[in-house]
Amino acid sequence: MTGLLSQEVADYLAVRRSLGYRMARPEKLLPQFTSYLEQAGAATVTTEHALAWAVLPGGSQSWHAYRLAVARGFAAWLRTTDPAAEISPAGLIPARVLRATPYLYADSEVTALMAAAGSLRYPLRTATYRTLIGLLAVTGMRVGEAISLDRGDTDLDNGILTIRNGKNGKSRLVPLHDTAVGPLREYLRVRDRLCPDPARSQAFLISPPGSRLLYYNVHATWKKLAASAGLRPRSGNCRPRIHDLRHAFAVRTMLDAYESGADGQATLAVLSTYLGHADPKATYWYLTASPELMAAAGQRLDAWLERP
Repeated sequence: MTGLLSQEVADYLAVRRSLGYRMARPEKLLPQFTSYLEQAGAATVTTEHALAWAVLPGGSQSWHAYRLAVARGFAAWLRTTDPAAEISPAGLIPARVLRATPYLYADSEVTALMAAAGSLRYPLRTATYRTLIGLLAVTGMRVGEAISLDRGDTDLDNGILTIRNGKNGKSRLVPLHDTAVGPLREYLRVRDRLCPDPARSQAFLISPPGSRLLYYNVHATWKKLAASAGLRPRSGNCRPRIHDLRHAFAVRTMLDAYESGADGQATLAVLSTYLGHADPKATYWYLTASPELMAAAGQRLDAWLERP
C-alpha cells in the first residue's frame, strides 16, 4: 500500500502545482499521513484515520484543522481512483484562528535585538542575524522573502532588492533607502571574508557553513535574541514575534505620513504595494492594531471636520 499511496501523493502534488499551488506544507505532511495509515493497517484513507492523525499531540486547534484539510484534499484526489477512500466532512475540526496582537517594536528594541546578536557563537552568524533584523525592520519584508534572497537579487548600486516568488507566487521590487545600502554592502564584505566560497547556495544571507538560513532555525534563534534583549510579552496575545517587524514598519510608515502632512490614502496604496499585499485589506489589518496610529488618524479627521 505504501508504494501505491506514495505514487498517488506524488501525482496529487504534481497536478496541484501545475495549477499554481505551491504545496510546500502538504509535501511534508502527506508522507507522514501515509506512514500513519500504513502503521494503522488501513487499506485506504478513512475519516476515522484522517481525524486521528490530524489531532496527534502537538500544535493548536487551527494546526489540527489544517492537517485535516490536507488529508481531506488528498482523499478527494484518491477517491477518483479508489471508491473506498473517504472524504472527511468539512468543518469537522473548527479552525478557530485568533490573530495575535502585533508587537510594535520601538527603535530602541530593534537596536537591542541587533546588539543581542553579538552573543551568537560565530562572527558570521552574528553579522547575518544583525543584517536580517535590520533588513526586516527597514523594509517590512516577510521572513521567508528575506531568507530566500539570492546575492543576484540585491542590486546595491541602484538600491533595489528583487523578491522572487513571494506570497501567492508574486514577485516585486523593493527600493532601499540610502541608509540601508551601506550596512548591506558591509555585510557582503564581512560575508565574503568569513566565507569566501559558500558551499551549498548563492543565498544572500548565509549561515556559518555557507548555506541558506532555514526558517525554523531563524525562529529558534529569534526567541533567544528576544529573551537576551529583554523583550517581554505585553499581554497573553501580544508577544515579540519576528513577523511583527513587518507590522511595526507599516505603522511607522503611516505615522510618518500623518506627521509630515502627506496624503494618507496615497501613502497607504504605495505601502500596500511595497509590502506585496494582494489586497489592501491585509494592510488595513496591520494598521488597526496601533492605538497611536488610530489617534493620529482621528486627529487628522477632526482637523478636516473643523475646517471653515
